[in-house]
Amino acid sequence: MTAPLLLLGYGLLRLLDGVDGHRDKGGWAWNVGHVLFLLGILVFAVLLVELRSVLRGRAPRRRRLADVATVAGLVGAVAFVWVIVGDLFPRFADAVETPDVVLLGGPLLFELGLLVLLGLAVPVRLAPVWAPLLVLAGFTAIGIELDLLPVGAALVLAGLLPLARERRGR
Repeated sequence: MTAPLLLLGYGLLRLLDGVDGHRDKGGWAWNVGHVLFLLGILVFAVLLVELRSVLRGRAPRRRRLADVATVAGLVGAVAFVWVIVGDLFPRFADAVETPDVVLLGGPLLFELGLLVLLGLAVPVRLAPVWAPLLVLAGFTAIGIELDLLPVGAALVLAGLLPLARERRGR
């Protein structure tokens, strides 16, 4: 799964950047890490849409919930992209003030959307019951402390692996 691996790369570069005790905003590790994070969020957005598509075929009674979860996840992904672009391009951040709702609500919508879709994947046997729990644990670790990004990304990866196996099986 590409998205959590990109998130893992971001987390490792973030740790590397902070080895000397401070983060070098605009330095190579910081910039490359943020680009990996941006790409990861974009790949997660693709995953949301693909998972919705599969669920609409396998769980027709849950179509509306899958649609709402997908929209919530995509709105959250857009919020993440907004913040990351602002971090990478300070002129963008200076020109367009980021509302607090984007900073707080965006990640929550993204995570909630993905978790609901994963929860819908359990009864139709696309994912085991522990998959959404691992993803939730990963997001929780990241939310508690950004230095736990590598651990959180590894948990998200482990939780999403069954989807990759299912995809290969088709």
